[in-house]
Amino acid sequence: MKKFSNLYIFSFASALVIIVAALLSFVSEELKPLQERNVEVEIKKGILQSVNMTDGLDEADNKTAFVESQFKKYITNSIVLNSKGEVTEGRDAFEITKDLKTEFEQPVEERGLPLFIFTGPDGQKKFIIPVRGKGLWGPIWGYVALNDDYNTIFGTLFDNEEETPGLGAEISEKWFQAEFSGKKLFNETGDFVSIEVVKGGTSPDNPHGVDAVSGGTITSKGLQNMLMDSIGPYVTYLKNQMKKGGQI
Repeated sequence: MKKFSNLYIFSFASALVIIVAALLSFVSEELKPLQERNVEVEIKKGILQSVNMTDGLDEADNKTAFVESQFKKYITNSIVLNSKGEVTEGRDAFEITKDLKTEFEQPVEERGLPLFIFTGPDGQKKFIIPVRGKGLWGPIWGYVALNDDYNTIFGTLFDNEEETPGLGAEISEKWFQAEFSGKKLFNETGDFVSIEVVKGGTSPDNPHGVDAVSGGTITSKGLQNMLMDSIGPYVTYLKNQMKKGGQI
């Protein structure tokens, strides 16, 4: 049996590692555009879900084409705001939303605040705010759609990466998200109070409260904090729009 020297074995192993690494790098680069495309489609789908515009998606032969078509048709505008409620030129709302984590690492005064405008078949507008926070085990995120009074929640979409199935992960269920419809961000005196996620349940006539997920206390609290922290920077803009009668 032929014996190989340690040098030969080491050289062969090193060459093999380099070749495999090069192949993995090549495959990663080739797949990168597809991965980015998938991320973009997921964002668009989430935005559409917050305004209940994904009916028919499950039956669609080409789900990507369905999402793209609906998004192009109904998301009629997008803007980027600053914490003073002013529109910021030269920034793209969708690009910021794709990397909201990085944007949220900036001080509020320097943060770009994306806002998507939905125009329904009846001409009614909804205003969609991307939100991001921290659950028990990892990030949670979503979209909150407001009616044209800039106060009442029309719909929501929440999702998570690592929350416990049957517990904290329930925030991604439709029955939980439906609780937010009709809730208000501002109280009767015009103060921003956001939404309280109440452990043990809240009164049905509480305009600012929803029932927490049973057994998911930390995730529920994380979602409550996410809404306060994510929507809070928009308050100046929202109040200004209320005063102007909701005209962008």
